[in-house]
Amino acid sequence: MRDEITKFAWIAGFFLFFYFLPVEQEAFREAIISAFELARWYAREHVLLCLIPAFFISGAIAVLVGQGTVIRYLGPKAVKWKAYLIASVSGAILAVCSCTVLPLFSGIRQRGAGLGTATTFLYSGPAINILAVILTARILGWELGLARITGAIVFSILIGLIMNFLFRKEEGKIADEQMEVAQSSPSTPLWKTAFHFIILILILVFATWGEPHAETGFLHAVWAGKWYITSFLGILLMFSLVYTLAIKAWKVISAGMAVVVAALIFPGHPVVPFTVGVAGLVWVTLTTPGQPQEWFYSSWDFTKQIMPLLGAGVLVAGFLLGVPDESGGIIPGEWVAALVGGNSLPANFFASILGAFMYFATLTEIPIIQGLLASGMGRGPALALLLAGPALSLPNMLVIRSVLGNRRTVAYIVLVSVMSTIAGLIYGAIYA
Repeated sequence: MRDEITKFAWIAGFFLFFYFLPVEQEAFREAIISAFELARWYAREHVLLCLIPAFFISGAIAVLVGQGTVIRYLGPKAVKWKAYLIASVSGAILAVCSCTVLPLFSGIRQRGAGLGTATTFLYSGPAINILAVILTARILGWELGLARITGAIVFSILIGLIMNFLFRKEEGKIADEQMEVAQSSPSTPLWKTAFHFIILILILVFATWGEPHAETGFLHAVWAGKWYITSFLGILLMFSLVYTLAIKAWKVISAGMAVVVAALIFPGHPVVPFTVGVAGLVWVTLTTPGQPQEWFYSSWDFTKQIMPLLGAGVLVAGFLLGVPDESGGIIPGEWVAALVGGNSLPANFFASILGAFMYFATLTEIPIIQGLLASGMGRGPALALLLAGPALSLPNMLVIRSVLGNRRTVAYIVLVSVMSTIAGLIYGAIYA
């Protein structure tokens, strides 16, 4: 009887949902379109250049980095100051968004990283983005840029320490179990593994290098030549595939030639040869038994776990809040601008909640906040949004829940939101 009632409730719920669907309202139609626009934008701008390299990096962590190594440096029993320093610095150098950091976070957590150091890495990756901080200072003012980098560094370590304290009993049990893990050295020499990882990380960094605000200078020069740099890194990756993973040279060269042909056929469209390069990497790893094949399957496992949740989260975020730099969400933009005006506690709290649920790709938060400041947003809420927005998003929350569970995820979201609110209040009072 109970199962039948459950089935009836689902059927009745779907019926009522579609019966009262307000399809005749223009705002609802715009919100639906915005959901698909955000999903299309995410697929075009983010999946190929950000997520796929991140999946391969996380797969490499699972295969090439020994579990004992991760436990030794980032595990619950690791030396605290070293573990949190490594987690915060390694997250900061990646310059990724709240979604791209997820496969990497899942990878180190799976290999034995403690909850505290893993969440420090999770926050620091998107929050301590050096390029974003520089642009924040140049566009929104040096005071806001300084407050952002200071708050992000302090928060990344503080959040990790608090998370570790809140769940110390569970983490203690995990640490005891990890002590029984054989501390064997990985079969691949450390220098080869490090070389392979550095190449993969640099490809991720330069392929996603955004166009800076200024039309001259070092940052613009790097952006203008980023595909030449990425191509050179691709050649180094070919070398590493042969000498680090022992993949047959003819396979790697064949995949590289396909990339060259794609670049010649589609000049001016670098995403095409990049996509061909990804397909070539899939082919050479999938067809080579041993570590290469394990690397592919590990990366694929992370993809299956994370991508569906990210896709659903992006659709919901687009429906609720619209597309970055545009309106169209079911929540009117005028409401948002009115709620974040001034430097009051409600304004700062709402700004942190807005940032926590809205999706920001790397650097997109800056023009959005610039527009909100022009509409009357207070400087305190601007900082609160800068500290919560890049580090959290609705898609991000769904994936974190699948890795950490409900209680840890709620604790992490609350910590980020509350600390961002407090920082906004303090900064707003000082700025006033």
